[in-house]
Amino acid sequence: MNIPYLSDLFAAALSVAIVVGYHMFLRIRVRRDPGYTIQAVLNRGRTAWVERMMNESGGGILAVQTLRNAIMGATFFATTAIALIVGTITLSTQSDKLTVAWHSLSPVGTIDPNLWLLKLLILLVDMLIAFIFFSQSIRLMSHVGVMISVPTASMRPAFVAAMLIQAGRYHTRGMRCYYFAAPLLFWLFGPLLLVLSTCALVGALYYLDKSPARAAQVV
Repeated sequence: MNIPYLSDLFAAALSVAIVVGYHMFLRIRVRRDPGYTIQAVLNRGRTAWVERMMNESGGGILAVQTLRNAIMGATFFATTAIALIVGTITLSTQSDKLTVAWHSLSPVGTIDPNLWLLKLLILLVDMLIAFIFFSQSIRLMSHVGVMISVPTASMRPAFVAAMLIQAGRYHTRGMRCYYFAAPLLFWLFGPLLLVLSTCALVGALYYLDKSPARAAQVV
């Protein structure tokens, strides 16, 4: 195995370790402080919102409109993921023209074209997973739109809230795949940029994942 392969392997392993380490840190903080992340705050808000919509008369129209807006947002991201998948496939057909130019920034020189295609394949899988997550989010929110109008005697608000929370989790995971696409794209230029972009991404996520109250305390 030559130096370019080893450098890419080391950079990929280091980047995965950085991302996994950040999420382990995030999980530990959430156990100590359940309101540390914006996701936890949103989940409490979703539960309260579902209970209000199902217990108040006339709340069905507002609930359906709110869910429709959320579905439109998830649909946009799912459609964008498909467009990026098509673009990645198109890019893979031009590997013979772009490999040398895209690796001019790499300190280890030009990478083997087969390795460059492997990077594109990983980027393609990332976008495909993002599409699946957004599709699942749309599916669950569509179900919530039906059940939220059902009387509480037939459907418990806690069950509907749990489904809405799961839809939100799928949406968050889809956005994570979008975020991870940035380091994967920089990886096409070389392993060093993969590590640097991963560190920048984790730094951005550190602030994005904080709840507004925790972020205000830091400021």
